[in-house]
Amino acid sequence: MSADFISSFLSYLSVERGLSRNTVESYRLDLKGFSEFLSRREKPLEAFGRDDIIDYVGERRDGGFAASSICRLISSLKSFAKFLIIEKVIFDDPTETLRTPERWQRLPRAIGFDEINELLSIQINNSAFLRDSAMLELMYSSGLRVSEVVLLKVNDVNYESGFLRVKGKGSKERVVPMNERAKEKMLRYMLELRPALLKKKQSQYLFLSNRGAPMTRQRFWQTLKKLAGQAGIEISPHVIRHSFATHLLEGGADLRSVQKMLGHSDISTTQVYTKVSGERIRKIYYQYHPRAK
Repeated sequence: MSADFISSFLSYLSVERGLSRNTVESYRLDLKGFSEFLSRREKPLEAFGRDDIIDYVGERRDGGFAASSICRLISSLKSFAKFLIIEKVIFDDPTETLRTPERWQRLPRAIGFDEINELLSIQINNSAFLRDSAMLELMYSSGLRVSEVVLLKVNDVNYESGFLRVKGKGSKERVVPMNERAKEKMLRYMLELRPALLKKKQSQYLFLSNRGAPMTRQRFWQTLKKLAGQAGIEISPHVIRHSFATHLLEGGADLRSVQKMLGHSDISTTQVYTKVSGERIRKIYYQYHPRAK
């Protein structure tokens, strides 16, 4: 019975709410773990209460799970409870008074422009570098998520206007600009490497692996780690996105424009980056003002 409720809920998320496959899979894993926890208590999933959630969250926390994972878990359970109410399976929401960990209070990590510039200036003498360098430059140029980069299609890019069409979370589309450096690297990759990767096959995806298949997030993460190691920088794909937003705001960009470029549905998500910029300004002030201390 619990499996039936989970299956119906996942279908609801996918069909009615239009959430992405990766997001739906995250919900499935969260509910699967919680269902297994409840089965040890000989309690069906649809009968869970507030105390069950608190105990399970405590077990996860004691097991070393990060605040971000616990935050997502509680969010999954809140959505599931609302679904059960809609379906008239339950009539009281056991998650109503639960608070998620203050995940949004943890500032996203961004690196300085000098470090980004050093990373983007790396040169490696192999053919795959044309692709890897173009992906990296595009990610910083346009603030893309790694999933958005690897799913980019050839027809999504307009080189003449300098814009690309991106499909983000929940399959929501947005149009974002790209700079001349990204454009030049992408065109070079398209002319000099992509035809060889295709091996006379066809693909709608822009960035391809050595076998001619679409690049994966995991493969690009490995590539980025290797490039960052050459520059002596510790970085992840999301740090590049954070740096894009932070550098724009530090340069004077308005918050609403940055929100649109990042594809945030809620501007409060983007406002986190103003705190990052504020922290940097504060450090500069104390470092260089003669009477700051």
